[in-house]
Amino acid sequence: MAKNKFNKNWIHDHINDPYVKLAQKEGYRARAAYKLKEIDETLSLVKPGHLVVDLGSAPGAWSQYLRRRLSPGGAASGKLNGTIVALDILPMEPVEGVNFLQGDFREPEILARLEEALAGRKADVVVSDMAPNLSGIESADTARIAHLVELAVDFAVHHLKPEGALVTKVFHGGGYSELVKLFKETFRTVKPLKPKASRDKSSETFLVGIGLKPGK
Repeated sequence: MAKNKFNKNWIHDHINDPYVKLAQKEGYRARAAYKLKEIDETLSLVKPGHLVVDLGSAPGAWSQYLRRRLSPGGAASGKLNGTIVALDILPMEPVEGVNFLQGDFREPEILARLEEALAGRKADVVVSDMAPNLSGIESADTARIAHLVELAVDFAVHHLKPEGALVTKVFHGGGYSELVKLFKETFRTVKPLKPKASRDKSSETFLVGIGLKPGK
């Protein structure tokens, strides 16, 4: 009974969510587009001509935002001034101009395919909305979340331009302070942000690292 009530409350909140309505109106696949939009507008991360890597891209809302951001007129189709490479373990409906790879980021052969797609270029921005399937066992979930963030940081160290930026989803709670420490060891500037589109009830927040420290 409690579960049904929770589902009804969630559905009610979802239907009445202003960002859900806005996403439907503006043609985004998910309200998550506005999280990246706010982060990008706050910090001016994505610029015309950039190479951007979108990790954990399905259903494609972040790729859609990036595609519009790199379009001369902000259009959802047509000319694209930049390169977007997206990756997810789940399938994703095509987004015009986005090079999508399906596979598990944790597997070496998938990582090799991603490196191949970069064609020797370094990324200007890496964005990661990757999140594991949560088990409800806090210690296990904390470790899984941390592992994906650590992989994203490691990818950035090897594939980001020295002045580039990494945006990752993290969760407040166990392991958060260690991830902040990792970011501070890796990047010259570290900014934690909770966009307005991130639900108040959610422990989700985002860590942004800008400019790799020398020697990284």
